[in-house]
Amino acid sequence: MTTVIRAQGPRELLAYVPYRLGYRPRDSVVLVGLRPPRGRVGLVVRVDVADLADLEHGPQVARSVVGHLAADGAQRVVLVAYTDAPLRTGYTDAPLRTGGDGVARARAAVEHCREAVEPHVGPVEAWVVSSTGWYALDCAEDDCCPPAGRPLRDLESSEVGAHMVLAGTALADSREDALRIPRAGAEARRRAARAARRAHERAARAAQAGEDPVDDRVRALALWRAAVALAAGPGRRGAEEAPPAEGPGRPGRAPREALAPEVPAAPVLGRLAAALGSVPVRDAVLVSLVPGTGDLADRTVRGADVDSGTGRAIAAIVDPAAGRAPDPSVTGPARAVLEAVVAHAPRGSAAPALALLALLAWWHGDGGRAVRRVEEALAEDPAHRLARLLASALDAGVPPGWVRADV
Repeated sequence: MTTVIRAQGPRELLAYVPYRLGYRPRDSVVLVGLRPPRGRVGLVVRVDVADLADLEHGPQVARSVVGHLAADGAQRVVLVAYTDAPLRTGYTDAPLRTGGDGVARARAAVEHCREAVEPHVGPVEAWVVSSTGWYALDCAEDDCCPPAGRPLRDLESSEVGAHMVLAGTALADSREDALRIPRAGAEARRRAARAARRAHERAARAAQAGEDPVDDRVRALALWRAAVALAAGPGRRGAEEAPPAEGPGRPGRAPREALAPEVPAAPVLGRLAAALGSVPVRDAVLVSLVPGTGDLADRTVRGADVDSGTGRAIAAIVDPAAGRAPDPSVTGPARAVLEAVVAHAPRGSAAPALALLALLAWWHGDGGRAVRRVEEALAEDPAHRLARLLASALDAGVPPGWVRADV
Protein backbone atom coordinates (compact mmCIF):
# COMPACT_ATOMS: atom_id res chain seq x y z
CA MET A 1 0.00 0.00 0.00
CA THR A 2 1.39 3.40 -0.99
CA THR A 3 -0.12 6.40 0.75
CA VAL A 4 -0.38 9.65 -1.22
CA ILE A 5 -0.21 12.82 0.84
CA ARG A 6 -1.34 16.05 -0.77
CA ALA A 7 -1.07 19.51 0.68
CA GLN A 8 -4.68 20.48 1.36
CA GLY A 9 -3.72 23.54 3.40
CA PRO A 10 -0.99 24.80 5.70
CA ARG A 11 -2.54 23.34 8.83
CA GLU A 12 -2.60 19.80 7.40
CA LEU A 13 0.89 20.18 5.97
CA LEU A 14 2.36 21.46 9.23
CA ALA A 15 0.65 18.63 11.10
CA TYR A 16 2.17 16.09 8.69
CA VAL A 17 5.81 17.25 8.71
CA PRO A 18 6.78 15.83 12.14
CA TYR A 19 5.22 12.48 11.24
CA ARG A 20 7.16 12.45 7.98
CA LEU A 21 10.39 13.05 9.93
CA GLY A 22 9.42 10.74 12.79
CA TYR A 23 10.10 13.33 15.49
CA ARG A 24 9.34 16.90 16.51
CA PRO A 25 11.98 19.18 14.99
CA ARG A 26 13.71 21.84 17.06
CA ASP A 27 15.93 24.72 15.89
CA SER A 28 15.45 23.49 12.34
CA VAL A 29 14.31 24.62 8.94
CA VAL A 30 12.27 22.07 6.99
CA LEU A 31 11.76 22.46 3.26
CA VAL A 32 8.81 20.58 1.76
CA GLY A 33 8.75 19.95 -1.97
CA LEU A 34 5.31 19.89 -3.60
CA ARG A 35 5.19 17.97 -6.84
CA PRO A 36 2.85 18.34 -9.80
CA PRO A 37 0.18 17.95 -10.83
CA ARG A 38 -1.83 18.38 -7.61
CA GLY A 39 0.61 19.45 -4.93
CA ARG A 40 1.65 15.99 -3.78
CA VAL A 41 4.17 16.09 -0.95
CA GLY A 42 7.52 14.94 -2.27
CA LEU A 43 10.93 15.28 -0.68
CA VAL A 44 11.02 16.70 2.85
CA VAL A 45 14.42 17.98 4.00
CA ARG A 46 15.35 19.13 7.50
CA VAL A 47 18.48 21.19 8.21
CA ASP A 48 19.78 22.64 11.47
CA VAL A 49 19.28 26.38 11.80
CA ALA A 50 22.95 26.73 12.78
CA ASP A 51 24.13 25.11 9.52
CA LEU A 52 21.90 27.26 7.32
CA ALA A 53 22.64 30.47 9.22
CA ASP A 54 26.41 30.24 8.79
CA LEU A 55 27.40 33.28 6.72
CA GLU A 56 30.09 31.42 4.79
CA HIS A 57 28.63 27.96 4.30
CA GLY A 58 24.91 28.51 4.88
CA PRO A 59 24.06 29.66 1.32
CA GLN A 60 25.83 26.61 -0.13
CA VAL A 61 23.97 24.29 2.23
CA ALA A 62 20.71 25.88 1.10
CA ARG A 63 21.63 25.51 -2.59
CA SER A 64 22.49 21.86 -2.03
CA VAL A 65 19.09 21.24 -0.45
CA VAL A 66 17.38 23.01 -3.35
CA GLY A 67 19.25 20.75 -5.76
CA HIS A 68 17.79 17.70 -4.05
CA LEU A 69 14.28 19.21 -4.15
CA ALA A 70 14.67 20.01 -7.84
CA ALA A 71 15.87 16.46 -8.58
CA ASP A 72 12.73 15.22 -6.85
CA GLY A 73 10.56 17.30 -9.18
CA ALA A 74 9.40 19.98 -6.74
CA GLN A 75 7.24 22.62 -8.41
CA ARG A 76 6.61 24.55 -5.20
CA VAL A 77 8.45 24.67 -1.90
CA VAL A 78 7.04 25.39 1.55
CA LEU A 79 9.45 26.43 4.30
CA VAL A 80 8.78 25.67 7.95
CA ALA A 81 11.04 27.17 10.63
CA TYR A 82 10.95 25.38 13.98
CA THR A 83 12.27 27.94 16.43
CA ASP A 84 11.31 29.92 19.50
CA ALA A 85 13.04 33.00 18.09
CA PRO A 86 10.48 35.81 17.43
CA LEU A 87 10.98 35.98 13.67
CA ARG A 88 8.01 38.09 12.62
CA THR A 89 8.29 41.75 11.87
CA GLY A 90 5.44 44.16 12.44
CA TYR A 91 4.84 43.38 16.12
CA THR A 92 6.14 45.52 18.95
CA ASP A 93 6.56 42.41 21.10
CA ALA A 94 8.71 40.64 18.52
CA PRO A 95 11.01 43.19 16.86
CA LEU A 96 13.38 41.58 14.39
CA ARG A 97 16.51 43.42 15.49
CA THR A 98 16.12 43.23 19.24
CA GLY A 99 15.66 39.51 19.76
CA GLY A 100 19.32 38.62 20.24
CA ASP A 101 21.49 36.07 18.44
CA GLY A 102 18.71 33.49 18.23
CA VAL A 103 16.61 35.76 16.03
CA ALA A 104 19.57 36.68 13.83
CA ARG A 105 20.52 33.03 13.26
CA ALA A 106 17.00 31.87 12.53
CA ARG A 107 16.29 34.79 10.21
CA ALA A 108 19.57 34.22 8.34
CA ALA A 109 18.70 30.54 7.92
CA VAL A 110 15.30 31.42 6.47
CA GLU A 111 16.69 34.07 4.13
CA HIS A 112 19.46 31.79 2.84
CA CYS A 113 16.79 29.22 1.99
CA ARG A 114 14.57 31.76 0.29
CA GLU A 115 17.44 33.12 -1.78
CA ALA A 116 18.29 29.59 -2.93
CA VAL A 117 14.73 28.45 -3.66
CA GLU A 118 13.03 31.45 -5.23
CA PRO A 119 15.05 31.60 -8.47
CA HIS A 120 13.83 28.06 -9.21
CA VAL A 121 10.20 27.97 -8.07
CA GLY A 122 9.26 31.53 -7.23
CA PRO A 123 8.11 32.93 -3.86
CA VAL A 124 8.38 30.58 -0.93
CA GLU A 125 5.51 30.19 1.51
CA ALA A 126 7.11 30.36 4.99
CA TRP A 127 5.67 29.24 8.31
CA VAL A 128 6.98 29.23 11.86
CA VAL A 129 6.23 26.64 14.54
CA SER A 130 7.36 27.57 18.05
CA SER A 131 6.73 26.09 21.48
CA THR A 132 3.69 28.37 21.88
CA GLY A 133 2.03 28.50 18.47
CA TRP A 134 2.28 28.57 14.68
CA TYR A 135 1.93 31.37 12.18
CA ALA A 136 2.75 32.56 8.68
CA LEU A 137 6.11 34.32 8.76
CA ASP A 138 5.00 37.21 6.57
CA CYS A 139 1.53 37.69 8.05
CA ALA A 140 0.93 40.75 10.26
CA GLU A 141 -2.84 40.42 10.61
CA ASP A 142 -4.01 39.70 14.15
CA ASP A 143 -7.20 38.06 12.95
CA CYS A 144 -5.23 35.60 10.85
CA CYS A 145 -2.03 35.16 12.86
CA PRO A 146 -2.20 36.44 16.46
CA PRO A 147 1.09 37.70 17.93
CA ALA A 148 1.59 34.47 19.90
CA GLY A 149 0.55 32.38 16.91
CA ARG A 150 -2.34 30.02 16.49
CA PRO A 151 -2.55 27.30 19.16
CA LEU A 152 -0.54 24.13 18.58
CA ARG A 153 -3.58 22.03 19.39
CA ASP A 154 -4.91 23.09 15.96
CA LEU A 155 -2.19 20.94 14.41
CA GLU A 156 -2.83 18.03 16.74
CA SER A 157 -6.53 18.05 15.91
CA SER A 158 -6.05 18.23 12.14
CA GLU A 159 -7.20 15.40 9.86
CA VAL A 160 -3.61 14.31 9.29
CA GLY A 161 -2.86 14.33 13.01
CA ALA A 162 -6.05 12.38 13.74
CA HIS A 163 -5.25 9.77 11.09
CA MET A 164 -1.73 9.32 12.44
CA VAL A 165 -2.97 8.88 15.99
CA LEU A 166 -5.62 6.42 14.86
CA ALA A 167 -2.89 4.48 13.08
CA GLY A 168 -0.90 4.27 16.31
CA THR A 169 1.94 6.35 14.87
CA ALA A 170 4.17 7.78 17.58
CA LEU A 171 6.55 10.72 17.43
CA ALA A 172 9.98 10.65 19.00
CA ASP A 173 11.04 13.65 21.06
CA SER A 174 14.23 14.22 19.08
CA ARG A 175 16.02 13.23 15.91
CA GLU A 176 18.49 11.21 17.93
CA ASP A 177 15.66 9.22 19.55
CA ALA A 178 13.99 8.67 16.18
CA LEU A 179 17.12 7.29 14.51
CA ARG A 180 18.59 5.27 17.34
CA ILE A 181 18.16 1.49 17.40
CA PRO A 182 18.12 0.66 21.13
CA ARG A 183 20.38 -2.18 22.21
CA ALA A 184 18.71 -5.31 23.54
CA GLY A 185 19.31 -6.36 27.11
CA ALA A 186 22.62 -7.95 28.05
CA GLU A 187 21.24 -11.47 28.49
CA ALA A 188 19.40 -11.34 25.15
CA ARG A 189 22.59 -10.19 23.43
CA ARG A 190 24.55 -13.03 25.02
CA ARG A 191 22.02 -15.57 23.79
CA ALA A 192 22.14 -14.09 20.29
CA ALA A 193 25.95 -14.07 20.32
CA ARG A 194 26.08 -17.74 21.36
CA ALA A 195 23.72 -18.69 18.52
CA ALA A 196 25.74 -16.65 16.02
CA ARG A 197 28.98 -18.23 17.22
CA ARG A 198 27.57 -21.75 16.86
CA ALA A 199 26.37 -20.90 13.33
CA HIS A 200 29.84 -19.65 12.36
CA GLU A 201 31.50 -22.72 13.87
CA ARG A 202 29.12 -25.04 12.02
CA ALA A 203 29.85 -23.23 8.75
CA ALA A 204 33.60 -23.46 9.36
CA ARG A 205 33.41 -27.22 10.02
CA ALA A 206 31.35 -27.70 6.88
CA ALA A 207 33.87 -25.73 4.83
CA GLN A 208 36.77 -27.81 6.21
CA ALA A 209 34.90 -30.98 5.32
CA GLY A 210 34.31 -29.71 1.79
CA GLU A 211 30.54 -29.73 2.20
CA ASP A 212 28.29 -27.67 -0.06
CA PRO A 213 27.02 -24.63 1.92
CA VAL A 214 23.88 -24.33 -0.21
CA ASP A 215 21.67 -26.19 2.25
CA ASP A 216 22.72 -23.86 5.08
CA ARG A 217 21.91 -20.84 2.91
CA VAL A 218 18.51 -22.25 1.97
CA ARG A 219 17.73 -22.78 5.65
CA ALA A 220 18.89 -19.24 6.38
CA LEU A 221 16.49 -17.81 3.78
CA ALA A 222 13.66 -19.88 5.25
CA LEU A 223 14.56 -18.54 8.70
CA TRP A 224 14.43 -14.98 7.35
CA ARG A 225 11.03 -15.54 5.75
CA ALA A 226 9.64 -16.98 8.97
CA ALA A 227 10.93 -13.99 10.93
CA VAL A 228 9.36 -11.52 8.49
CA ALA A 229 6.06 -13.41 8.55
CA LEU A 230 6.08 -13.21 12.34
CA ALA A 231 6.69 -9.44 12.22
CA ALA A 232 3.90 -9.02 9.66
CA GLY A 233 1.45 -10.99 11.80
CA PRO A 234 -2.28 -10.23 11.80
CA GLY A 235 -3.31 -6.75 12.88
CA ARG A 236 0.12 -5.19 12.41
CA ARG A 237 1.03 -2.44 9.97
CA GLY A 238 4.27 -2.26 8.04
CA ALA A 239 6.70 0.04 9.83
CA GLU A 240 6.86 2.31 6.79
CA GLU A 241 3.11 2.52 6.21
CA ALA A 242 1.15 5.68 6.90
CA PRO A 243 -2.62 6.05 6.88
CA PRO A 244 -4.32 8.21 4.23
CA ALA A 245 -4.07 11.94 4.86
CA GLU A 246 -7.14 12.75 2.80
CA GLY A 247 -10.80 11.90 3.09
CA PRO A 248 -13.39 12.47 5.77
CA GLY A 249 -12.34 12.37 9.39
CA ARG A 250 -13.69 9.81 11.79
CA PRO A 251 -14.63 11.79 14.92
CA GLY A 252 -15.51 9.93 18.06
CA ARG A 253 -13.30 6.93 17.39
CA ALA A 254 -10.82 6.26 20.18
CA PRO A 255 -7.15 6.01 19.18
CA ARG A 256 -5.95 2.45 19.02
CA GLU A 257 -2.69 1.39 20.53
CA ALA A 258 0.17 0.80 18.12
CA LEU A 259 1.01 -2.87 17.80
CA ALA A 260 4.76 -3.31 17.84
CA PRO A 261 5.91 -5.93 15.34
CA GLU A 262 6.64 -9.28 16.93
CA VAL A 263 10.18 -10.45 16.26
CA PRO A 264 11.91 -13.80 16.84
CA ALA A 265 13.72 -14.83 20.00
CA ALA A 266 17.33 -13.80 20.54
CA PRO A 267 18.91 -17.08 19.30
CA VAL A 268 17.07 -16.80 15.98
CA LEU A 269 18.22 -13.19 15.61
CA GLY A 270 21.78 -14.31 16.28
CA ARG A 271 21.53 -16.96 13.56
CA LEU A 272 20.15 -14.35 11.18
CA ALA A 273 23.04 -11.99 11.96
CA ALA A 274 25.48 -14.78 11.11
CA ALA A 275 23.56 -15.74 7.96
CA LEU A 276 23.51 -12.18 6.60
CA GLY A 277 27.31 -12.27 6.56
CA SER A 278 26.97 -14.58 3.55
CA VAL A 279 26.70 -12.47 0.39
CA PRO A 280 24.27 -14.88 -1.35
CA VAL A 281 21.99 -14.84 1.71
CA ARG A 282 22.15 -11.07 2.05
CA ASP A 283 21.45 -10.65 -1.68
CA ALA A 284 18.55 -13.10 -1.49
CA VAL A 285 17.08 -11.06 1.35
CA LEU A 286 17.51 -7.90 -0.72
CA VAL A 287 15.84 -9.53 -3.73
CA SER A 288 12.94 -10.71 -1.57
CA LEU A 289 12.06 -7.08 -0.78
CA VAL A 290 11.56 -6.08 -4.42
CA PRO A 291 8.09 -6.53 -5.95
CA GLY A 292 7.76 -8.85 -8.90
CA THR A 293 10.95 -10.87 -8.47
CA GLY A 294 9.21 -14.24 -8.21
CA ASP A 295 11.50 -17.07 -7.15
CA LEU A 296 14.64 -15.02 -7.74
CA ALA A 297 15.52 -15.04 -4.03
CA ASP A 298 15.52 -18.84 -4.00
CA ARG A 299 17.71 -19.01 -7.09
CA THR A 300 20.04 -16.40 -5.64
CA VAL A 301 20.53 -18.20 -2.35
CA ARG A 302 21.32 -21.41 -4.25
CA GLY A 303 24.14 -19.64 -6.07
CA ALA A 304 22.43 -19.21 -9.43
CA ASP A 305 22.00 -15.72 -10.86
CA VAL A 306 23.80 -14.18 -7.90
CA ASP A 307 25.13 -11.33 -10.02
CA SER A 308 22.44 -10.97 -12.67
CA GLY A 309 19.58 -11.53 -10.23
CA THR A 310 20.86 -9.01 -7.74
CA GLY A 311 21.55 -6.63 -10.61
CA ARG A 312 17.92 -6.77 -11.71
CA ALA A 313 16.68 -6.23 -8.18
CA ILE A 314 19.02 -3.28 -7.66
CA ALA A 315 17.85 -1.83 -10.98
CA ALA A 316 14.26 -1.99 -9.74
CA ILE A 317 15.36 0.17 -6.81
CA VAL A 318 17.89 2.47 -8.49
CA ASP A 319 17.17 2.73 -12.24
CA PRO A 320 14.37 5.14 -13.24
CA ALA A 321 13.72 3.03 -16.34
CA ALA A 322 12.90 0.01 -14.15
CA GLY A 323 12.16 1.71 -10.84
CA ARG A 324 9.58 0.16 -8.53
CA ALA A 325 8.18 1.87 -5.44
CA PRO A 326 8.65 -0.07 -2.19
CA ASP A 327 5.74 -2.05 -0.82
CA PRO A 328 5.35 -1.05 2.87
CA SER A 329 3.64 -4.34 3.68
CA VAL A 330 6.92 -6.02 2.75
CA THR A 331 9.52 -3.47 3.80
CA GLY A 332 7.90 -2.64 7.15
CA PRO A 333 8.21 -6.13 8.68
CA ALA A 334 11.65 -6.54 7.08
CA ARG A 335 12.81 -3.35 8.73
CA ALA A 336 11.48 -4.53 12.10
CA VAL A 337 13.43 -7.80 11.83
CA LEU A 338 16.63 -6.12 10.66
CA GLU A 339 16.48 -3.59 13.49
CA ALA A 340 16.01 -6.46 15.95
CA VAL A 341 19.04 -8.20 14.44
CA VAL A 342 21.08 -5.02 14.93
CA ALA A 343 19.80 -4.59 18.48
CA HIS A 344 21.01 -8.10 19.40
CA ALA A 345 24.15 -8.37 17.25
CA PRO A 346 27.60 -8.37 18.85
CA ARG A 347 29.64 -5.27 18.12
CA GLY A 348 31.27 -5.47 14.71
CA SER A 349 28.83 -7.99 13.22
CA ALA A 350 25.87 -5.83 12.25
CA ALA A 351 27.19 -4.23 9.04
CA PRO A 352 25.13 -6.43 6.64
CA ALA A 353 21.87 -5.72 8.49
CA LEU A 354 22.70 -2.01 8.79
CA ALA A 355 23.45 -1.77 5.06
CA LEU A 356 20.10 -3.37 4.22
CA LEU A 357 18.37 -0.94 6.59
CA ALA A 358 20.14 1.93 4.86
CA LEU A 359 18.91 0.66 1.51
CA LEU A 360 15.34 0.44 2.77
CA ALA A 361 15.48 3.97 4.18
CA TRP A 362 16.91 5.38 0.94
CA TRP A 363 14.34 3.51 -1.14
CA HIS A 364 11.59 5.12 0.95
CA GLY A 365 13.19 8.56 0.55
CA ASP A 366 14.30 8.81 4.19
CA GLY A 367 17.73 10.30 3.56
CA GLY A 368 18.51 11.14 7.18
CA ARG A 369 17.91 7.58 8.35
CA ALA A 370 19.80 6.18 5.35
CA VAL A 371 22.84 8.33 6.12
CA ARG A 372 22.78 7.25 9.76
CA ARG A 373 22.62 3.54 8.90
CA VAL A 374 25.37 3.85 6.28
CA GLU A 375 27.63 5.58 8.79
CA GLU A 376 26.96 2.82 11.33
CA ALA A 377 27.60 0.08 8.77
CA LEU A 378 30.89 1.61 7.62
CA ALA A 379 31.98 2.13 11.22
CA GLU A 380 31.68 -1.65 11.67
CA ASP A 381 33.06 -2.60 8.25
CA PRO A 382 34.71 0.24 6.27
CA ALA A 383 34.96 -2.01 3.20
CA HIS A 384 31.33 -3.13 3.12
CA ARG A 385 30.42 -2.91 -0.55
CA LEU A 386 26.69 -2.22 -0.32
CA ALA A 387 27.22 0.44 2.35
CA ARG A 388 29.89 2.13 0.22
CA LEU A 389 27.63 2.15 -2.84
CA LEU A 390 24.83 3.71 -0.83
CA ALA A 391 27.22 6.26 0.63
CA SER A 392 28.14 7.33 -2.91
CA ALA A 393 24.48 7.65 -3.92
CA LEU A 394 23.67 9.68 -0.80
CA ASP A 395 26.69 11.96 -1.27
CA ALA A 396 25.57 12.63 -4.84
CA GLY A 397 21.97 13.27 -3.79
CA VAL A 398 20.63 10.54 -6.09
CA PRO A 399 16.98 9.68 -5.34
CA PRO A 400 15.64 6.13 -5.81
CA GLY A 401 14.60 5.12 -9.31
CA TRP A 402 10.83 5.23 -8.78
CA VAL A 403 11.08 8.86 -7.66
CA ARG A 404 13.09 9.94 -10.70
CA ALA A 405 10.80 7.99 -13.04
CA ASP A 406 7.79 9.88 -11.65
CA VAL A 407 9.31 13.34 -12.10
